[in-house]
Amino acid sequence: MSATSAAVARGRILVVEDDPEAALFAVFVLANRAQFDVMHTADPAVALRLVTTEHWDLVLTDVQMPGMTGLELLGGLRRIAPALPVAVVTAHAPAGPAEAALLLGADAYLEKPLGINQLISTATALISEGRAHRGDGR
Repeated sequence: MSATSAAVARGRILVVEDDPEAALFAVFVLANRAQFDVMHTADPAVALRLVTTEHWDLVLTDVQMPGMTGLELLGGLRRIAPALPVAVVTAHAPAGPAEAALLLGADAYLEKPLGINQLISTATALISEGRAHRGDGR
C-alpha cells in the first residue's frame, strides 16, 4: 500500500481555515504526524462544493472567517451531509447561549491554540465514530 493509499485509508480531512499559520499547523499535524489525507481551503463556499463532490471523513473548520462563518458552514454541511463529522475550532469561547447552541451542532469543539495530541486524538475519534455510524470500515 502506498503512502497516499494509507493516508486515504486512515481518513480524508477537509480543513477550512482562513488563517494561513493555523491552516499550515493543522495540515502539517494531520497529514505528517497522523498520516491522514488532508486538503485545505480558506473558502467555506469551496468547502461546501467539495463536500458535495468528494468523500470526506471529517471537516475541521474555524468559526471566524470572512464571507461565511464556520457556524454558517456547519449549517450548510448539516443540510448536505448530515452524518459527516464536523469539528469546530475557535480562538474565543462562545459569546453566549445562542452561539453555544449553534456549536452544539458540531461533533467536537476545540479552542485555539490547538495541541498536537488534542488535534490528532479528536480527528481519530471522530473519523472512527463516523465510520462506525455509517457501518463502513473505511
